[in-house]
Formats: sequence, C-alpha cells, structure tokens
Amino acid sequence: MRRALGIALLLLMTSMHGAAAEPPRGGELRSASVHSPALGEDIQYTVYLPRGYDRDKARRFPVLYLLHGRGDSMSAWTRVKPDLDRMIARGEIPPVLAVLPDAPWSSRGNYYVDSAHTSGRAVETAFTRNLVSHVDSALRTVAARDGRLVGGYSMGGAGALRYALAHQDQFGHAVVLSPAVYTPLPPADSSVREFGAYGSGALLFDEQVYQRLNYPSLLPLLRKEMPTRLYIAVGDDEWPNPDPAEARHDIDFESAALYNAARRGPGVTAELRISNGGHDWAVWRPAFADALRHFAPTLRASCAC
Repeated sequence: MRRALGIALLLLMTSMHGAAAEPPRGGELRSASVHSPALGEDIQYTVYLPRGYDRDKARRFPVLYLLHGRGDSMSAWTRVKPDLDRMIARGEIPPVLAVLPDAPWSSRGNYYVDSAHTSGRAVETAFTRNLVSHVDSALRTVAARDGRLVGGYSMGGAGALRYALAHQDQFGHAVVLSPAVYTPLPPADSSVREFGAYGSGALLFDEQVYQRLNYPSLLPLLRKEMPTRLYIAVGDDEWPNPDPAEARHDIDFESAALYNAARRGPGVTAELRISNGGHDWAVWRPAFADALRHFAPTLRASCAC
C-alpha cells in the first residue's frame, strides 16, 4: 500500500514538474504573398500570428515589419518566434503580428530603397505602400503609425532607419540593429557600392543618390508632431576595417554617430545599446527582445480602426 502510494505521488510530482517546464503555447508562422504594382510581381512574406488570433475576431494587433540583411531571406527572422511567444505569454509585450518580407531583388542587396539603376527595383515603394496596405486589409492590424514598428539588421537596419525617417506617416518605432549606414559616403570596399541600390542608370553607385537617401538628409525634414522612436543596437566586436583611414566607417562607430545625430532630430527619441559580440544574432536577438520591451508602453495595442 505504501509502495503504491509512493509511486502515485512520484508520478504526480513528475507530471507537475513536466507541466511547469513545458514552454508556453505560442503563435503560428504562415506563408503568404501579395502582388506589388510597384514591382510588377509578388512580394513573398511570412507572418507571425499570436496565439488566439483566429479566435478573437474583434481584436486588432500592432504589427512589426522585420527586414532581413543582405544575402539573407525572410526565414532569418523566424528565429525570434520563441522570443515573441515568451514575451507575449509573460505579458512583457502586447500580442503582436510580425511580417517578415523577402527581398530578393538586386541579388539580395537592394537596401530596401527605390533604385534608379537600370536593373534596380522600386523596393521602398513596394514595401511601404503596397505591402503595408495589403497587410492592413488582410489582417486585423492597428492601422496607425504608432501601431507599427519596423526593424532590421545590417542592410535591414539601414532599411528600417530609412523607413522610419522617410515614412513618418507609416512607422512610429524602429529597431535598428548593426545598421549598414555610413556618412558621408560608404568606404571603398563596402557592398553598399556593389549592387546598384544607390545607382543611377548604368552606374552601380552614385554618390549624390546615396547622400540624398541617407539619414543626414532626412533628419531635418522630420515633423516634430510625429514622434519617432529609435532603438539602435550594435556589437562591440563588429568587423574592423583594416585601413586606419576607414576606421570612421566601422559599424560600431557609425552607429554611435547615428545615435548622436538622430536624437537631435525634430521629435526623435533614441536609445543606443552596445553589446558584447559581433555582426550576428548573438547581438541582434537579445537586442530585439529588449527593444520590444522598451517600446511596449508606446506601441498602440488597440484602435477603433
């Protein structure tokens, strides 16, 4: 009798321990696409839907647009799904949607701008107009600038920064991770010069185009009545340029320069985080989670849309 009771108690304790250790049930990743008139073809994307999205038909959700780096694809950002699941379950952030678009144009080096190169594409227009409009009509989003966040790493960090500054009407928050932004021009060996994103005609890189699209030209144009919130993060072991004359263009240096310039822009609030690590997810993933917790109080979680 005692043995049977002991076994039953052991099984109960094991069951309780297993239940406690079980990770919270999370959201779902789905594949989708939308035709873009700006591109003349479809935009492929993955969308993260929080748990309960299909059940709660009356609720609307803030939406995150997450841009991948050069050479990567939309699948790169799927690694943050467990982080979203965990933070939502714990109440650290509100339930959110996340849109992970694929950007294959210009050999995956389009930097998310409208290129004037002969082989370039209107990626910026496609994403900020066609994609955003589609998502707001197809999903239950908070269709307002303070209900949208754009984030990205490396090339995607440059894209997220530009979208937040050039499209204030669309985005109120930006997570800018190890951004590939350089002032006044990128170093001679930078891939920014290679793919035609900042080109013109047959010229792969046009200095005037780059400077027109880069953030120093955008900051003075910001409207103070539209608050823009930036979270900039970088690793302290980012790749150092071997040419001492180009040290100014190391990404950690450029990120600090961006922070100091941006926080002086009209209506801009900015945070800068420097982590131990390099140009990789060991820096970006925890920084992304911290950025979401930081923005949670100002990311609108409901609307009468």
